[in-house]
Amino acid sequence: MSSGATVSSSSPSAPSESRSPWRSLRYRSMRWWSVANFVSNAGTWMQLTVQNLLVLQITGSAAATGLSMSVQAAPALLISVFGGAAVDRWPRKLTAAVSQALLGAVAFVTALMVALDRIDVASLMVLAAVTGIIATVDGPACSLLGNDLVPARDVPSAIGVGALVHQAGRLTGAALAGVTVGFLGTAAAYAANGLSFLFVASVIPFLRPARGAVRHGGTVRRSGDSDGKGDGDAMTVRQGLAFFARRPRLLALAGVTGVSAVFGRNYQLTLAVLVTGPLAGGAGSFGTVSTVLAVGGIVGAVLGARLRRPSVRVVGALAAAGGLLQVVAGLSPSLAVLLVMVLPMAVVESVSDTAGTAVLQTDPPAHMRGRVLGVWGSIGTVWGLGGPPALGLLMELAGARGALIAGGLIIAGSIGAGYALRERRVAGPVLVEAA
Repeated sequence: MSSGATVSSSSPSAPSESRSPWRSLRYRSMRWWSVANFVSNAGTWMQLTVQNLLVLQITGSAAATGLSMSVQAAPALLISVFGGAAVDRWPRKLTAAVSQALLGAVAFVTALMVALDRIDVASLMVLAAVTGIIATVDGPACSLLGNDLVPARDVPSAIGVGALVHQAGRLTGAALAGVTVGFLGTAAAYAANGLSFLFVASVIPFLRPARGAVRHGGTVRRSGDSDGKGDGDAMTVRQGLAFFARRPRLLALAGVTGVSAVFGRNYQLTLAVLVTGPLAGGAGSFGTVSTVLAVGGIVGAVLGARLRRPSVRVVGALAAAGGLLQVVAGLSPSLAVLLVMVLPMAVVESVSDTAGTAVLQTDPPAHMRGRVLGVWGSIGTVWGLGGPPALGLLMELAGARGALIAGGLIIAGSIGAGYALRERRVAGPVLVEAA
């Protein structure tokens, strides 16, 4: 890959108005970035799979395994806003390359400790926490770097391609984990993940944005600039929080995503209980359901990548439709009917996610996007940690069917009420003026 390669923003075979889900791959740097992300995702999921098995092997406790996952997620709750501010302040490519190299170093240290039989639960928890801290910077840096490589009109395609790469990497990594551990041992899986991070770090310096892409140099905005002013030259966390709180579209997106995350989407939990309980299926039946969910996610990512101007209204409409499909799934009399409903549920969820991510990463001005993603990371962690227990309690009270039906109605009803309230507020001044 040549460092001097520059990609033209247009192509005879791919006009600027193309709706192809693959249109972001017209750009050479985006193709390289997608390959790098696939390698990194495969390594990450390989390590996650092995790490859960390793903790379980050392402790024999499922609770300890869950705790290690929470420890890695906890930094996002507490310091994501600071990581996002760092991403806005520092040059994007340098930030992403350094964070990837640091994650690789953590993986290599873990591999060495495992190989020397010096690993224990305490050290694993510390390493998981360090990984989580680095990820608060790496996550928004890598997400925005991919978008920086393509023109704004092709960002939904870049996000959709990223979702496909994530799914492919997840499946590949989980499959490779067993093979790697079986032939080379647990330490090899961590070492492989370290190599995957170094591969990404080595690709980043050669990436070049296409003509028309948003430029980001990591320079500091002055106090007189719009959006994000008020604290002198510093790109502060407070500016990010204030910007998010003043942006109605972002608040609406947070509301839609939040209600969907708490009362739906956790299908690995609700559908597992439904399949093995009321529908009297087994592990094999739930495996089939999980496969259909994965296929629907891939189809949805492709459809979402075709979007050109995603909006919060689109996200809300899709989330409400997903809630209604969830209600029907809760009423399924048999596994066959459930499988028919699961596919569109997964497709709608995936398209909604792609549209929401595109809004989140393109609505703020370029110099605020890291901080906005930092705020979003903290909010998303709250949903991720609080959603499953809340849904579990709902299932305890109403059963699997009741939880799916009630959750779907809450999602659709909340979003419908929000739209009605918004339309009423918009129509109010017009009616007053007309009177």
